[in-house]
Amino acid sequence: MEFDIYTVTQKCLHLIENTALFVREERAKWEMKDLKHKADTSLVTSIDVGVEERLVEGLKEILPEAEFLAEENHNTEQNSDLFWIIDPIDGTTNLVHNFPMYCISVALHHEGKTIIGIIYEITSGECFWAHEGQEGAYLNQKRIYVSEADTVEKSLIATGFPPNAFPNLDKYLKEFRALMTATQGIRRLGSAAMDLAYVACGRCDGFFEYSLKPWDVAAGAYLVQKAGGKVTDFSGGDNYLFGGEMLATNSVIHNELSKYFILVVNGR
Repeated sequence: MEFDIYTVTQKCLHLIENTALFVREERAKWEMKDLKHKADTSLVTSIDVGVEERLVEGLKEILPEAEFLAEENHNTEQNSDLFWIIDPIDGTTNLVHNFPMYCISVALHHEGKTIIGIIYEITSGECFWAHEGQEGAYLNQKRIYVSEADTVEKSLIATGFPPNAFPNLDKYLKEFRALMTATQGIRRLGSAAMDLAYVACGRCDGFFEYSLKPWDVAAGAYLVQKAGGKVTDFSGGDNYLFGGEMLATNSVIHNELSKYFILVVNGR
């Protein structure tokens, strides 16, 4: 299967930028009475659904042969070796409360690996992106790099708080408590995709979270790697995209930070 990855990326960037305009317009007239809850108690709005529809329609035109793995309604990837991974709005709770940190996250997965990653933060217009065949990752038109923090003690760590029906709360609190005293601070943006984008551009030095879905992290994990960072599961393996747990860092502090999670994984 052959396609020009640069052209696909540029068309995708244009599609996402236009979709972000739609989100801004819809959010301006959205009302709380339109809010719905999914089966897992997470929030969904008509904006999430509308964005996904627009993205799927546009991406089908850009790359007709690709399938989809998306948060809301489109899951056709099955055994395909080429599929888009889409989170139409990562940070829906932020959007609902008009809290400025929510984004569109799109990744293209081909033959077992991510080859395009794009995260567009809607309120600021910051667009983080990268693709195979081009060195590095970018924030708008400027190349970005992970931080140079060389110890956990010097680091700022991002995380996501557990959802309401969270099965690993005790483990999470144990890690959270340890890292509160070991680092310079912990931040919670309300969007795993943005947490990872912030690691990629050096604003945060690391990120960890449980109960993740592929659409939460596919683009962000790729950006971290392209910017010079490292991404694993809590055991140090590579089952982070579909395994539900992720540790991402600037690579320098990865081994030191991972010790906190290995202890918990082993029940200590």
